[in-house]
Amino acid sequence: MEKAHALSSKVHAAKNPLLIAGIIFVAFNLRPAITSVGPLISFIREDTGMSNSLAGFITTLPLLAFAFLSPLAPKISQKIGKEATILTALIFLGIGLFIRSSGMVFTLFLGTAIIGLGVAICNVILPGIVKQSFPTKIGLMTGMYTVSMGAMAGIAPGISVPLADSFYLGWQGSLRIWLILVIPALFIWTLQSKRKENHLNSSFHMKAPHSSMLRSGLAWQVTLFMGLQSTIYFCFITWLPEMLYSHGISISTAGWMVSILQFSGIPANFIIPIIADRVATQKGIVIAIGVLCMSGLVGLIIGGHILLLTLAIISIGIGTGAAISLALTLMVLRAANAEQAANLSAMSQSIGYLLAAIGPILLGFIFDIFHSWSAALLLLMAITVIMTLAGIGAGRNQYVLDEDSNEQ
Repeated sequence: MEKAHALSSKVHAAKNPLLIAGIIFVAFNLRPAITSVGPLISFIREDTGMSNSLAGFITTLPLLAFAFLSPLAPKISQKIGKEATILTALIFLGIGLFIRSSGMVFTLFLGTAIIGLGVAICNVILPGIVKQSFPTKIGLMTGMYTVSMGAMAGIAPGISVPLADSFYLGWQGSLRIWLILVIPALFIWTLQSKRKENHLNSSFHMKAPHSSMLRSGLAWQVTLFMGLQSTIYFCFITWLPEMLYSHGISISTAGWMVSILQFSGIPANFIIPIIADRVATQKGIVIAIGVLCMSGLVGLIIGGHILLLTLAIISIGIGTGAAISLALTLMVLRAANAEQAANLSAMSQSIGYLLAAIGPILLGFIFDIFHSWSAALLLLMAITVIMTLAGIGAGRNQYVLDEDSNEQ
């Protein structure tokens, strides 16, 4: 029966390029609204007069939205269906982008929170869609949408300042420009949601799981791996320029290093899910990720020549790029069906992004105490070790709720 269902899903997916395009365009929208903000913080602060700490909260707010709103996604999908859920999330994203760029402090934070809601829902629903519609192509499809997500995450911070300054759009116009990506995504998912005979609409219903994910040790290991790799990534997105500045590198050069960090992980975004889908366990991949991240951290602590620092950043970029792709793949591989994939995705992203939101704040606090980035980097090394151990457990060839049946 399961083989027949998988074959049916495969045939359906092959005949539905609109769904593939829809997944890719959703992925295009998952990060630019977030990564485009950092380079514009100085513009926003000068224009609004807000404090540094309040301005920094703009980049943390989406992560908090991911943490607290991710559990809503399966419930919404259960009520209205997954196509309508994605469409609704994209509408929220578009509204949030428009409100955020109106120029007032209140609407800046309100719009950011609404953006967080839209992205959080899409983050959670996509793994379930992949599990349901591409059961034999999990790695390929996960790779495609993580590459799409990563590419736009890297482009956005690089062009934010030129759009605001050289093209005279101001920070408001620079943030509003990402509506360009929302419009085609809305069009595709409107068409997708209107397909009355859509196979997925009739079979993808997320009900409450028979046993809570919170009681599954494997689910917690997936969650910790997701959360800790996100913590490392967002700590570097936030603080890498300052770390490099402490090594005598100019802020403008340090900004380009952030782009190097982003783009060096794109090949891993695509390759890792395909490899992970083809092997029985993913423990070896996790260990390689841990080694890459640890090597990069050691290089940053040693410092010295810019070549060494660049190699360290590339190592971290490859490691974090591989880690996010593997984390998203594990949400699918460790689930027996689309229902479990969506619920595991909700748990791991909710708790995971809460950890990620705390990370940059904690790193800044440590720097304020020790006035050195070495202590902060040592903390990231400890986090890398814990992440690797959690990932080794999450890489077991087992489904999350099988533990309950084994116990019974």
